[in-house]
Amino acid sequence: MSQIACRGIRGATTSDNNDRESIIDATKKLLESIVNENDLNVDDIAAAFFTTTKDLNAEYPAVAARRSLGWTEVALFNTHEMEVPNDISRCIRVLLLVNTNKKQSEINNIYLKDAINLRNRGSDIN
Repeated sequence: MSQIACRGIRGATTSDNNDRESIIDATKKLLESIVNENDLNVDDIAAAFFTTTKDLNAEYPAVAARRSLGWTEVALFNTHEMEVPNDISRCIRVLLLVNTNKKQSEINNIYLKDAINLRNRGSDIN
């Protein structure tokens, strides 16, 4: 029998615009992809930490998790990402902490839209 451990799952995407609908839509699609690719149950998600680049401030990404996906019992946190020269614009990042019996090597980090380039960047440590 496998031991349950807390694992981190990362993801990132970009929002088409700095408006409520675009931020919620991009975040919802990202979270749905992470859940589907990692075969997650919402009850196994302990927390979600969201960051946005400073050019996104029209809505909190956590609103998508809470209202669109029904994550009412998951601890959610929002903040801005540190500013790094030449970083991508309108980026939403997430770190999910999940309770799972999967090995770290079995976890699928998900990068969508313009954030797909973060997957190959050695400096992406969030």
